[in-house]
Amino acid sequence: MKKTIALLMTASALTLGALSAQAADKVTLQLKWVTQAQFAGYYVAKDKGFYKEEDLDVDIKPGGPDIAPAQVIAGGGADVVVDWMPSALATREKGVALVNIAQPFKHSGLMLTCSKDSGIKTPADFKGKTIGVWFYGNEYPFLTWMGKLGIKTDGGPEGITVLKQGFNVDPLLQKQAQCISTMTYNEYHQILEAGVKADDLITFKYEDQGVSTLEDGLYVLEDKLKDEAFKAKMVKFVRASMKGWKYAEEHPDEAADIVLENDASGAQTEQHQKTMMSEVAKLTAGSNGALDPADYERTVATLLAGGSDPVITKKPEGAYTLDITNEALK
Repeated sequence: MKKTIALLMTASALTLGALSAQAADKVTLQLKWVTQAQFAGYYVAKDKGFYKEEDLDVDIKPGGPDIAPAQVIAGGGADVVVDWMPSALATREKGVALVNIAQPFKHSGLMLTCSKDSGIKTPADFKGKTIGVWFYGNEYPFLTWMGKLGIKTDGGPEGITVLKQGFNVDPLLQKQAQCISTMTYNEYHQILEAGVKADDLITFKYEDQGVSTLEDGLYVLEDKLKDEAFKAKMVKFVRASMKGWKYAEEHPDEAADIVLENDASGAQTEQHQKTMMSEVAKLTAGSNGALDPADYERTVATLLAGGSDPVITKKPEGAYTLDITNEALK
């Protein structure tokens, strides 16, 4: 009899556990790039149980050079995506109504890194050169900058030749390009790790050139925000994610280790991820997750000022909401 009662109690506990697991709200997050410290806050939030505390079951999907987050969410493959604002606003203008619900990154880490032996000293020297550029939405800040400078990207002698840059820094190392796109926290350090000395490089940070735009925001589809249950789920997701980001800022080495544990490719190294995390922390510092409208307006103004072929042709309406972060930060 006691054995029967014990079995019933065990079965009951298992049933309750199953029901509890089923009750968790599922959220699919599509990252903009591969698993790395650029997204440490989300991996930390999952590892430290911050999502679980909010009764969320979060699936984090890595990205890559051929994955456009906007296309993934438009196709129903994610609830929320990490994307750069230029890409999100261009996508919105084309008919996929993305809305920024949170902005963990306060600063831009984008820059061009060039070989000094190319003779490039200022942006005016880009003319006649080959420059590596990421696509799938990442090209918009670059095209805006070139438009502002009045430099064509058609490969002519007075313009530049754009090389579609992949998931490496080979074009610079192999001298296929005089400049390549790099992030302060990633590719720049890959070049140094390959043996190139910092003194042999010259960098142009988009922030220093007055053409920086917001990066790594959280975006959802506008129609989804009409659903109060979805909004409530996003409030919980943003709250837990920002808790993850602040933990990552305060414990960078631990955050890097958590990222490495989630890297199924095995391509990342401990030293590179720790370096990346220390640099990423500089970009998230000062953000509580809420989008600063002034930063948004600056990004829009930059994109509209892209010369004869701007990234967006009119000022967006309804492209962001503070409702989610206002509730999450209470």
